[in-house]
Amino acid sequence: MSTFVKIKALRPSLSNSEAKLADFTLNSGDKIRALSSVELAREAGVSQSSVVKFAQKLGYKGFPAFKLAVVDALNEQTDTSAAIDELISSNDSIELIADKLQLKQQNVISETRKLNSAKQFENAIQLVKNARKVIVCALGSTFTMAQDLTWKLQKLGIPAIAQVDEISASSFIATMGKDDLFIVISNTGTSKSLLTLTNQALDNGCKCLAISRYGSHSLAEMADAILYCINEGEPLKHSGMLSRTSQAYLIDVLFTALAQSNLHWQKRVDKANENMQVLRSE
Repeated sequence: MSTFVKIKALRPSLSNSEAKLADFTLNSGDKIRALSSVELAREAGVSQSSVVKFAQKLGYKGFPAFKLAVVDALNEQTDTSAAIDELISSNDSIELIADKLQLKQQNVISETRKLNSAKQFENAIQLVKNARKVIVCALGSTFTMAQDLTWKLQKLGIPAIAQVDEISASSFIATMGKDDLFIVISNTGTSKSLLTLTNQALDNGCKCLAISRYGSHSLAEMADAILYCINEGEPLKHSGMLSRTSQAYLIDVLFTALAQSNLHWQKRVDKANENMQVLRSE
């Protein structure tokens, strides 16, 4: 996984010192090629120990390994990265807005893929395949992703519901057991109500699949399997456009892999599509 992808995914949860190092790495990564840890600390305005801790937080043993990873990431960068990082401004034309969003969404899908290993996808798919019934919970605008996942699971013939209301979700969870699956979609992984629902599901013996941000947080520690979504760099603040793009990609991978894995499920999808086509033609 690219170092820059890791840093962007972790950026919202970093401390002040870590954020300074993250921003310096993302904006001036080419300078790190020639810097020692002491020089990087001076350039970023942090202590040398912060540099070492930052490297370790990203999964590297120390600064030398981090430096090599940055060089590798620089070699992988595309010429479009600068345009992708730009926010949409009030002076942008419709054409430029469309181009920026296209580039950003392409980049988000690419980074989401890099954040998730084949093993992570396999673990998530196995949980769904083993589930007797499924509840998908999310809050706010993310609930549209919960509905999308639920509809796709229903197409396969898997009993699934989506819940945005915590009380209704809690009531349904009380009927679930060890053969059931609780799926939670959370941009932050720290929502108190979603963590409470997760605890209730786990207490009932349910398995838990989380779709949430990369990094260490409560939800990641509780889940039996997790898929990482992107939660940074929105073209408009608080719009959630790119996080939903990332989540939609993960959901589509899950659905496609599930359908491909079972001929009976594939036939159900085909039949569902036929039924919908009949309604559309009336």
